[in-house]
Amino acid sequence: MSLQTILVLCVIGIAAGMLSGMVGVGGGIIIVPALVFIVGLSQHQAQGTSLFILSLPVLLFAVFNYWKSGNVNWRFGLIIASTFIIGSYFGSKLSLKLPEAWVKLIFGLLLAYVSVQMLLSGYQSLNQNDSH
Repeated sequence: MSLQTILVLCVIGIAAGMLSGMVGVGGGIIIVPALVFIVGLSQHQAQGTSLFILSLPVLLFAVFNYWKSGNVNWRFGLIIASTFIIGSYFGSKLSLKLPEAWVKLIFGLLLAYVSVQMLLSGYQSLNQNDSH
């Protein structure tokens, strides 16, 4: 794994942790799209890796199913999980300093942006599949 890939994974972990601490999102809103659009994992790999990062005993069976089908990148997951802790600490500190209205606005904008990106990506994938 290259230093550049490790740095990208660290940035994803810190950003996801900060947003989780700041607006209470469950990391997957950042981690899954980042792993798909920035790192280039498949949707299933990104979801499996995100579940690994956010694993609780309740999620272990889901992670196990993704792992059995080869869709968990353990190295990526370990790096992001370790940096997620740092980001969530600083994100919660930042959130507590911001007015609640700003936190709501940031959360809403983030959800809208991610939704549009996922919709466009899915639409493009459908169109590519239809043209074959």
